[in-house]
Amino acid sequence: MRTRKYDADDKDLSSLLPLNHADFHILLSLTDADRHGYAIMQHVRELTEGSLKLGPGTLYTSIKRLLDATLIEESDERPDTDMDDQRRRYYRLTGFGRRVATAEAERFARLVQVVKARKLVKV
Repeated sequence: MRTRKYDADDKDLSSLLPLNHADFHILLSLTDADRHGYAIMQHVRELTEGSLKLGPGTLYTSIKRLLDATLIEESDERPDTDMDDQRRRYYRLTGFGRRVATAEAERFARLVQVVKARKLVKV
C-alpha cells in the first residue's frame, strides 16, 4: 500500500489495491463495529476460522498504515468505562475505508468467478 494520504473525495481507489491480507481483514473486522486492537485480532481469527492470526507487530504496523491512508480513524466512543481499560484505543472504518474495502471485496468476487469457471473449486 502506498503511504500518501488520501481524503474522502479521492476517487483513485485502484492505487491502493490489492490490499495485503492483514489490512483487508482489519478493514473487514471494522465493518460492523468499532474495535480495539486485541478485539480486532480476535475477530480476524474468528472470521478466518483460525487461518489468519495477526500478531501485535503486524496488527499495529497495519493500523498505522491504515490510519495514515485515512482508511480507519480512532474512535472517541467507548463502551461503559467500568468495563473498559482507558488505555485502549478504538478504531473505526472511515467512509473512504469502506469504499476501499468494497472495491477489494469486488476484486475478490471477480477472482472467485474465474476460479469457479476454471473448475478449481466445487460449486
